[in-house]
Parts: sequence; structure tokens; C-alpha cells
Amino acid sequence: MINFNGSFLEKSTTFFNAENRAFKYGDALFETIKVFNSRVVFLEDHYFRLMASMRMLRMEIPMSFTLDFFESEILKTVRENKLTNARVRIIVYRGNGGLYTPINNSVQYLVEASMLQVEKKASYTVDLFKDYYCYSGLLSTIKTTNKLTNILASIYASENNLNNCILLNERKFVAEAINGNIFIVVDNKIKTPPITEGCVKGIVRKKLIDILSKNPNYNLEETPISPFELQKANEVFITNTIIGIQSVTKYKKSNYKTEVADELKEELEVLI
Repeated sequence: MINFNGSFLEKSTTFFNAENRAFKYGDALFETIKVFNSRVVFLEDHYFRLMASMRMLRMEIPMSFTLDFFESEILKTVRENKLTNARVRIIVYRGNGGLYTPINNSVQYLVEASMLQVEKKASYTVDLFKDYYCYSGLLSTIKTTNKLTNILASIYASENNLNNCILLNERKFVAEAINGNIFIVVDNKIKTPPITEGCVKGIVRKKLIDILSKNPNYNLEETPISPFELQKANEVFITNTIIGIQSVTKYKKSNYKTEVADELKEELEVLI
């Protein structure tokens, strides 16, 4: 069952029409959220990121869109699907009508929940995706439904037996992975691209930065990363809301360790 503006419908229900702006223009935002033991993980972070993104896109935020409402709609959808652990996706999109210029800035929302499946792979190979680039502007930092670069990179990964691809920005610096933020470990330094490089403002990225800022064993640097630096790294790992931390084991001729990532996974689990 899906939650469409507070009403539950079968997933097979047709409820979009030709005026839908998410379909016509990608005029929509989404959040992917983990629910664990019937609790929304990092609830406030997801809520405030969505509200900030709606403001950036000049969407009208209804007075009813409170933190409590956000949590309630997620958990109602999870319960309706008879789940306690779930992968939830909430989409907010501008109301129907208009060409590039909307008729109004009111919004509708859709919440869907599926069984939570977290598969962390022991062997994980990545490569660069160089056919198209991310734009290192503010719009790249929010989760819009315009994800053509990620889709094409996913197809490339599938065709080349890769687990993931690293996306570059227009200056050919590392931006992120297809489905998450990227970190590299060089001795006691842990580096991740700053938001200005075009990466999404990841929730787990934010949590790891908080963890590392208090850890005296590592020096965190938010700094541009060139593809050449990937080959010199001791470790590379990818973060996202669902999987947490996924270690990369191979990139081109480089084989990586996983010790630092394993240590950080334990600290992250405490927060979850």
C-alpha cells in the first residue's frame, strides 16, 4: 500500500495524470529513510533536509508539515504494509499545471514502504563514470528526482560488472558515488568532498563528520579529491542512509583495507 496525500491506495493504482510536474519536469524532491524496529532513524535530519530543500525549490510548505506529521505519515505507511523494519521513500512534488512556470507552488506527497534489505558486500569493486558529470552547484546537494547521471552510471556499472561508480563534477574532481557519499582514508587522514563539489548533503555523511570531529585518532578534511588520490588511498568507503557504510575493496589496480570503515561502522551503529 502507498500513502498518497494521507490516503492509502494499492501500489497498482493509477493516480497521476498528464499534468503531473514530477513526471513532466522532474519538479520533485525525495527522501530515502530507514525505519528500524518501528523507529524512524535520524528522523530530524531527514525532516529538516526536506524542509530546507523545499524552500530552495520555492515550494509552499503546508502548515501541517510538522516533524510529528512527517513521522506519523512514515510510520502509518510502514504499519499499513505490516512491516517493522522498512525502506521508506517519501516524494514531495509541486502541484499539477503550468509549463516551466508553475501555476502555483502547492505540493502533494507520496510515501511508500518496502521490506528493509541491507546487503553489505565483502568484495566491492568501483570505477569512474566519465560519460557525464555532476554539476558542482547547490541544486546538486539536494535530492531531486532528476537523477539521469546516476541512472546512466548504474547502467554502466551493470554492463561492466561493477558494484558502483564514482561520479565526477565538471572539473573532473570526485563528487560522490551513484548512491551515496564517498570517503577516502590516507594514513590518519579521512577526506570527503565538500558540498561545493556537487555531492548530496547526505545524512550519514553528516553523522560521520560529527563522529570524526570528536575522534583524536583521525584528521577529517572536507576537500576536493582528484581521481588520482583514489589510487593512493588506504581505504575508500561509501555512505548512505540504508546501508550505513559500505567498504570499497577494489578500484582499478588498487586493493583496499577495511579497518577504519569497520571501526566507524560500530560507532554509527550506536547512533542508529
